[in-house]
Amino acid sequence: MNNEKEPLPLPGNFDPQVNLPSREENGNVFHATISGMNLAAQLIEHGTPLDMERAEKVLDAVFESQERRAGAPHYGNFTWEREDEMVEDLNAVHFTIMPLIKTMLHCGDAVPASLRDKALAGIRLGLEAIARIDVHLRYTTIAAADVFDTCIGGELLNDAAIMARGRDKLRRWLAFTDRSGTFYEYNCPGYTGMSIERLAELAALSNDEQTRTIARVFAVRAGLSALLHGHPGTGRWSGPFSRAYQQQVAAKTPPEIDWMRHWLESGILPAWAATALEDKTMPLEIKETSDAAGQQMMTTYMHEAFSLGVASKDLSSQANRFVEGESSVFIAQFTCGEETGVLLSKYILDEKWLGDFRTTPSRSNTQLQPDEGRFWGVQDKTRAIGLYAPRVIGARQPCSGLKLALIWMRRDLVDEIWIGDRKVETLPADVPEGATVVVGSGQVWTAVRPLTRTHLSHNPPLRLVEHQGNLALEIYNYEGMAKTFWELGWPGSFYQGMPQCGFYAEVALRDAYSDGAEFAQIVAGGQLCDEVEAPFTYDGGDEERLWNIEYERDGRSLGIAVDLMQWKLKQRWTEDGDQGWPMLESPLAQQTSDGKVEVAGAVLECGKAAAWILASSERRCWVAAYHGPEAAPLVFQVPEGKVEIESMGTGMVIWDNGRVRIEANDVRGTPKVEGGELAS
Repeated sequence: MNNEKEPLPLPGNFDPQVNLPSREENGNVFHATISGMNLAAQLIEHGTPLDMERAEKVLDAVFESQERRAGAPHYGNFTWEREDEMVEDLNAVHFTIMPLIKTMLHCGDAVPASLRDKALAGIRLGLEAIARIDVHLRYTTIAAADVFDTCIGGELLNDAAIMARGRDKLRRWLAFTDRSGTFYEYNCPGYTGMSIERLAELAALSNDEQTRTIARVFAVRAGLSALLHGHPGTGRWSGPFSRAYQQQVAAKTPPEIDWMRHWLESGILPAWAATALEDKTMPLEIKETSDAAGQQMMTTYMHEAFSLGVASKDLSSQANRFVEGESSVFIAQFTCGEETGVLLSKYILDEKWLGDFRTTPSRSNTQLQPDEGRFWGVQDKTRAIGLYAPRVIGARQPCSGLKLALIWMRRDLVDEIWIGDRKVETLPADVPEGATVVVGSGQVWTAVRPLTRTHLSHNPPLRLVEHQGNLALEIYNYEGMAKTFWELGWPGSFYQGMPQCGFYAEVALRDAYSDGAEFAQIVAGGQLCDEVEAPFTYDGGDEERLWNIEYERDGRSLGIAVDLMQWKLKQRWTEDGDQGWPMLESPLAQQTSDGKVEVAGAVLECGKAAAWILASSERRCWVAAYHGPEAAPLVFQVPEGKVEIESMGTGMVIWDNGRVRIEANDVRGTPKVEGGELAS
């Protein structure tokens, strides 16, 4: 306790009647539980007697929002706001107790007994609620919070059962991720970073050596995925995204690359991981799988002036429940002077638009309109195909509009619009069937060829429009009065498959073509195969109705096939054959699970489990990681030498300018190093 410094000033929005910060939304006053807990933590850490007195009052107010009625279904959890009548957002418990756990870990010995007892009792109730919820490992951000809160909270409480649960969930989460490659909720600006930070913080704070090592390896692997997607030209986090907020997708937040550099400078990620961020040779392509069983992966192509990213599908686990942030399964980001232009796709019902969505009455409107389509996509470098079907539609839900929209989010950053060889001077502009649309923005042309679409109304529009400062190419399946669609009810006696709707897209540099008409002519000159099998009425069987799309030009081809009856992916391919589900493929880093990894002259041989290499010949730095969990022999060859280990579990071998460090669990024997020196 500090008796010399001045007490911490209370925030200007502090409500002394309630002992919580307040704010006004839509004419109503709210007192957020999490803001209150953050204030309590700050007061405790500041530590004067008056701070402690105030902290206890604030903590009492926060705990009034903790469900403490014995037998209540969410016993131990918190309401998001003091004004909420009941617990709804199950994640509130994590964000509320996490700052208190960390503060008590750092300052607990200096806290008055009454305050300490209240804090630890509230933490224990929260951890019990977390254990009952037992969030699925698919929900990456909250799984990270669960692991951190439970491991560190268990150590704070010195509760063996709680610690064991947290450590076991960490291992299960890593094993679950290793079935595919990267986080299930892949590549989220914001949320992926939060998960990386939780893992790194767990590695720094845990008193269990095994836990520290696993968390460190996991944090670095996730960090590589993020750093590889940092685009030097725009400073942005390149897509596609499984979850993102409107401000993030629209590039209106501070450049994410600055956040990534902070990880490296602060030690959240090791300095050698900078290879993945700083040593990119453009252009490059990154492929990474987040759910191999569910056919969910992402491809990202980077050039100095732009990035293009396409997911193989929408994030299926979030199809029928609410989560914050929405997927951007097709997204291009490109430099426009000092600004960043953004193009994305959405399937939209009922003529809603970006920003027409709010999470709770007390929250700001910060989210994208949810994508209401089911998506399958394929990408090869600058070329992509995207196919959409409505997510929820049929015989019982009236709907007044069904459309795919490709949206350039800043109309003021668009310089030229072409429909074939015709330059568009005014909007709206109808697009003839079969035409190629070209948009010039910044240093990039984007060409779009709409594919076959099912008409669910008479001549539904295909047009370019300006809406709320955005340019959109709208590809309608239906426009008209609100109605139900008996023919789309599945399973049903009228069902003949999902409606067709999709596009072929291609990105090119502006200086490669004299104008948009030339690029449109080149793209239109490619061979587009757009074929669908004859319709039939669903009879409850497994018979398929395939829609095949293939685009070919200059010896390159890109294709995708889906079954319209059950909206299943059948195949994705290029001229080199079927696209698989790589754990991680890039020029700088590779991951496999077959016992051997090779990249840039480095070779890792280990057990048949998830393992990866990050390589930089320029920095003379090569890193190999083996995820285990079972210990196995390991041989790591680099251009300068070799490391042999009799056996090791989860861990990393770092060869940095001839110095070799080993950070691993269950190392057996003395490592043998040729061509370098083993660090102590």
